[in-house]
Amino acid sequence: MFLNCHTYHSLRYGTISVEDLVQQAVDHQLKVLALTDINTVTGIYQFYKLCQEKGIKPIVGIDVQVDNEQYYICLAKNPKGIAEVNRLLTRYNCEGIEIPRTNPVLENTFVIYPLHNMPEKLLPHEFIGIRQDEINLLFNPELKALSHKMVILHPVTFKTDEEFELHKVLRAIAGNILFTKLDENDHCKNNETFIGKRQLLEKYFPYPEIIENTKCIVDECSFEFDFKTPKNKKHYTENKENDFKLLKKLAYEGLSKKYPIDNQEAKARVDKELGVINELNFCGYFLITWDIVQYSNRMDFMHVGRGSGANSIVSYCIGITDICPLELDLYFERFLNLNRKTPPDFDIDWSWKNRDTILEYIFNKYGKDHVAFCGTNVEFKSRSRFRELGKVFGLPKDELDQLSKRPRDQHDQNSIVQEIYKYENLLIGFPNQRSMHSCGILISEEPITNYSALEFPPKEFPIVQFDMHTAEEIGLEKFDILSQRGLGTIKDTVRLIEEKRGITVDIEDTRISKNETKCNEYLSIGNTIGCFYIESPAMRGLLRRLKCENYKVLVAASSIIRPGVAQSGMMREYIFRHNHPNQFEYFHEVFEKELGETYGIMVYQEDVIKIAMHFGGVSAENGDVLRRAMSGKGRSLSALQKLKDDFFESCKKKGHPEQLSQEVYRQIESFAGYSFCKAHSASYAVESYQSLYLKAYYPIEFMVSAINNGGGFYRTEVYVHEAKMAGATIHNPCINLSEFQTTVYGTDVYLGFMHIEKLEASVKLSIPEERKENGDYKSLEDFVKRVNIGIQTLQTLIFVGAFRFTGKQKHELLIEARFLLSKNYYKTKIISLFDEPQKDYELPVIERNPFEDAFDEIEILGFPVSYSIFDLLKTKYRGHVLVKDLLKYHKKQVKMLAYLISRKHVPIKKKDHPGKKDDMYFGTWIDAEGQYFDTAHFPDSLRKFPFKEGGIYLLLGTVEVDYHFPTMTITKMAKMPLVPDPRYSMDKDKEREIESGLREDVSVTFRQPYPQEHEIVLPRIRMI
Repeated sequence: MFLNCHTYHSLRYGTISVEDLVQQAVDHQLKVLALTDINTVTGIYQFYKLCQEKGIKPIVGIDVQVDNEQYYICLAKNPKGIAEVNRLLTRYNCEGIEIPRTNPVLENTFVIYPLHNMPEKLLPHEFIGIRQDEINLLFNPELKALSHKMVILHPVTFKTDEEFELHKVLRAIAGNILFTKLDENDHCKNNETFIGKRQLLEKYFPYPEIIENTKCIVDECSFEFDFKTPKNKKHYTENKENDFKLLKKLAYEGLSKKYPIDNQEAKARVDKELGVINELNFCGYFLITWDIVQYSNRMDFMHVGRGSGANSIVSYCIGITDICPLELDLYFERFLNLNRKTPPDFDIDWSWKNRDTILEYIFNKYGKDHVAFCGTNVEFKSRSRFRELGKVFGLPKDELDQLSKRPRDQHDQNSIVQEIYKYENLLIGFPNQRSMHSCGILISEEPITNYSALEFPPKEFPIVQFDMHTAEEIGLEKFDILSQRGLGTIKDTVRLIEEKRGITVDIEDTRISKNETKCNEYLSIGNTIGCFYIESPAMRGLLRRLKCENYKVLVAASSIIRPGVAQSGMMREYIFRHNHPNQFEYFHEVFEKELGETYGIMVYQEDVIKIAMHFGGVSAENGDVLRRAMSGKGRSLSALQKLKDDFFESCKKKGHPEQLSQEVYRQIESFAGYSFCKAHSASYAVESYQSLYLKAYYPIEFMVSAINNGGGFYRTEVYVHEAKMAGATIHNPCINLSEFQTTVYGTDVYLGFMHIEKLEASVKLSIPEERKENGDYKSLEDFVKRVNIGIQTLQTLIFVGAFRFTGKQKHELLIEARFLLSKNYYKTKIISLFDEPQKDYELPVIERNPFEDAFDEIEILGFPVSYSIFDLLKTKYRGHVLVKDLLKYHKKQVKMLAYLISRKHVPIKKKDHPGKKDDMYFGTWIDAEGQYFDTAHFPDSLRKFPFKEGGIYLLLGTVEVDYHFPTMTITKMAKMPLVPDPRYSMDKDKEREIESGLREDVSVTFRQPYPQEHEIVLPRIRMI
């Protein structure tokens, strides 16, 4: 009887989760329940499963509303019905086709109109919903005559009176209005909650035909859904047999190219994998992925196939991945095994510049009716909860900022804030909006609107209304089409080397970048800034602690840097064993044999399978099931307990002592699912090495490309500094030598117009375009005639030094610019047959402070170019110690002067309260010689000497050399003043303004504290 129920997937409207809705139906002993969220099917599959578990008949549909007006409620008679409504909404969301107010063309759907939108003519499948407070209106003869077409309408939107108030708050948020400005039409009625079925029927007792109509609808609706059958596109060719023939042909062709003809191990592995792939009907999935990669190759794009897909020799042979699974002993079962009933997903990266082209190909090749992105449900985050609620309750902007950005103990604890706290707590876990999954593409066999309505977010690719987990549950596995800047940097560097030096580098030949002496040297000292995945301070510190000197150690480092590995203490133990290989014993021979490469430590997800197989005696397939269960993929406590029981039973049969088995399982449990699979780490390491190779041998071109691709972990200034340290001479943007992006001539690097934030995008592009078409600019006047530009923009170019080729001082150029653009003299580009030169006026020479240019550059570019930041210090002091000396000062106190590059917040355990967290920071700095070093700032030091944003600091601390890597534990620090800005020598407030805006990179970590060394209980002696 409840045919119009809403959950919180009716965004900013409903207040009930799907679980709570079904549980309420159980509590009210209902046998039938309908879910009709507003304009979405997000929750219907979870609802369907929960109802079946509870013995309730599920009815699914949609509450169709336009501009907050309810048109009608659609209830699917069968799966075709929900597909009809999905298409109705999709045409509206994606094509702008209006939804009809009445009589929509829906053959497999019941349509229930609210009384206010009653149509002139009711079709056979259409009814009028009568709410309990509308029953008295049926005394009207005209309405009473339609009672044979009426049904019970009792919407459900909230559970309690408190949730009714929350609903109103949500409506205010949705309307962006004050809570006090809501009227009755803005929110639902105060009776939209479950009541007893008998109590509801009694209200309609005088109209038995209404009750009977409602029962008929309930009986006729039957939404059956098969979760087991895959919904992905089944075949690449016309059938399964031809798919297998093609895949086998491609695999054998690749096998002959990548392995010697007599490599029987490789051939056997290919045959084994092909058998499993065919048996599980995954040939089409492989071939579609291959097809996308083939298109990429034709377009000369660079891609990286990573993730567990790289465990497959078939994917290696057909070119999806670049990792040889035999070389690295990669388990195919980690990717695919006979226990796995859902398709695996290939993670494939492209440059951020090429990804949209790849996506367009997929949509065009496989049909817009069959392709869509996964959706995501974006919850109200903590900051947005406070900000949205603050607006609803009328707080001014400064109080909103305080509420959303500061901890609770710093809030003004007034009555309004207390009210906000109440609703902020209620909103935890609520979806706020639907968005696009970052990379997950669905390609379906049947039209994708059979399963979901589509929406069209700003990124211009349609999305389904459910997330990747629901997609997987209903049988739609995603293709991960990812993008990253690292590949763009590599590809652009190769192009730049060829363009500027005439040298062709085949960077995709991975043999050139796995055993290079210079690259290995760079790795061992952490000289990796700019290189994909290995440039962060934490990663550079790890490389130095390991003194990483080869590809295989880099592969391990790529995995142990992951939070879960560090969280379990494995990272610290790995560093110890790597540096002291003779100071530990393998606590069991299986760990020595199977994990000898990583000193008996589980570093990769595959290691769980290895240990489960070779220590526990379980099959490779069940070992992967154990890994997946622990990683949370399909985790259920009962299933995990069964796997655990089976593991211990198997260990007992092999004769292992219980204490030993308990220790092995503890290690598996603390580790599984929180690291990379080895194939993923290996794929990352290949790309890291490719970028490192380019940095080692072509450092200037590499850094220019890193700058143009938006850098990575650090801000632009750091990559500019790296180019300078590599021997480049850095130049400010110049109208005759700069492009939109940064460019290089030999060792001269000219910053691009892209770095001048105050320039309009059209001007940044038009300056080099006009120059390319009509030659260099001869003067400021010539420039103004040829480029459509305003006085403010022109002044910015003058201040940054873009007209220095004229030989004129900035004040001369500014006066000339004012003259040329006075009274909007040049509004558009001027085309003249006869150029009349401007009269020259002799202006007095003005002595400029040499630092004026540096402050101009900081203001416009964010960092100085003409001078080092250290040149601008008020003091001549440069510290007692430089980075090159730090290794000599272990356990000694030093004083250093350093420029802040980045700092990272990390949680640690409180000394007095181990169960609670405290805050510390790691800092990354450069000294006066431009060399990097790191600092640790513990809570006691931070309370007295906090960071005061970007700039140069005087640091006092103790040097700690940890496995070849020196860090400085800070005792005291103070920010050092720069010279006053000489441009504002008459204005004391202004002369410090630019200094206060110096940048830094700040990252915040939300995780549990890592264990201390004494808390790591990994045995270092043999256990019997």
